[in-house]
Amino acid sequence: MNNKKIKNIFILVTALLALSTLTSSVRADSTTPFLPVEASEFVKKIPDTEYIIEDPCEGFEALDGAQIYCGVRKGAGYRIEVPDDWNGDLLMHAHGYRLFNVESLWVDNPPFRDWLIENGYAWAASSYSANGLNITTGVKDTKTLVEFFRDKIAIPEHVYISGESMGGGITITSVEQWPDIYDGGMPTCGLIAPYEEFDYLWDFYVLSNALAGYDATFPIPQDFVTSGDYTTVVNSLASAPGYFPYLLNPQGEQLKNAVKMITGGERPLYNQGFNLWYGFIDYWVWGFPLTQVMIDFDLTGVKGVWVDNWNTIYQFDADPELTPEEEVLNEIVFRIQRDPQAMHPNGLKNIPVTTGKIKVPVLTLFGIGDLFVPFSQEQIYAQRVAEQGASNLLVQRAIREIVHCEFTQEEYTTAFLDLVNWIETGEKPEGDNLLDPNTASDENFGCQFTSLDRDYSDFAAIGLVIPPCPD
Repeated sequence: MNNKKIKNIFILVTALLALSTLTSSVRADSTTPFLPVEASEFVKKIPDTEYIIEDPCEGFEALDGAQIYCGVRKGAGYRIEVPDDWNGDLLMHAHGYRLFNVESLWVDNPPFRDWLIENGYAWAASSYSANGLNITTGVKDTKTLVEFFRDKIAIPEHVYISGESMGGGITITSVEQWPDIYDGGMPTCGLIAPYEEFDYLWDFYVLSNALAGYDATFPIPQDFVTSGDYTTVVNSLASAPGYFPYLLNPQGEQLKNAVKMITGGERPLYNQGFNLWYGFIDYWVWGFPLTQVMIDFDLTGVKGVWVDNWNTIYQFDADPELTPEEEVLNEIVFRIQRDPQAMHPNGLKNIPVTTGKIKVPVLTLFGIGDLFVPFSQEQIYAQRVAEQGASNLLVQRAIREIVHCEFTQEEYTTAFLDLVNWIETGEKPEGDNLLDPNTASDENFGCQFTSLDRDYSDFAAIGLVIPPCPD
């Protein structure tokens, strides 16, 4: 989530192109010329909208050896940067989730922008024309920007797409929908199975209530967190009030183990991730639990019950045979079934359902201790791809991190270069086998693709020790 300070006034603005007009031509080769465009062609009046579109040109200055375009098109801000020695390839960057009640739209630069320009890659990014968990809007607005680039600037040799969190969901949906436009995708910490993400957050709510001896309801009460009910529930699971999740009673330990199993099973860094996401971030960073995120989701166009645990089997360990304690939990937990009209399995209606039907290479990065968008998202998508017979087009890489979308420049750029090489040469890069529980539970899982110079000292300062990988 972006913590950018939001303006609190409602105005309509006209986007202006940065004053630095393009004066020189850039060529990838003789067949894909860079086409300079007059500034007047980029000035677009913002249509009537509930959002304030922040000037995408403000504070956006070209890096050395590059030229920029910026402005507003079809209700969304955009930024484009093209190096003078452009290699002909374009990366589309898709930003992540922004709360639906945030009234400003703004453009984010790619997390490895400098590297892209230094290595000859052009990039483009959209603000999208709406906030909220609106994957369809992000998919369509990013595609519109690709078409704009092709029409006004140049026809790229290859178009890649990458995005973080919800932007990872936009990435996956884009390559599934338009393999004729995108040559490859790189979702990072991606929301690549959206409905299962909703189900996970719902699971935590109903499991914590059941194990604490309280009743759950659907929808979750709007004041569940602010009324103190959430604090009452979690204190009932701690061995001492105020110490959830650090000191747990037996029921609290059962909750922790159940969440482990629904988010991917045994793996390193789960304990640290649980304490971070349900402890430190809850109380000291956000001031509210992940359950509040569930309450705040605005699912545009989704009707009826949009979560499901009707047939979920909750367990405390990987043994498929239920213990008496697991049987009791499965009997008492509150259950609900998703309405059929809440999901659209095909196309771009509502929140798209990812199918795993990919026709171009996809390389993912994810943090194994991230409990905002957990490891299970990657496992679910790997299974869907396998069912489509497309596993030869998917590579997934585990990174030993517990904060959402905190990858190093080395991790980003190594993955992107490997994706590019895969597309250009057909040589599939290495990845991790996420569907093998023995691989995921190994204490060194994630070491192969994690930067050796990762600094975990900040976690140690708050009592979260990350075990190092072997040299």
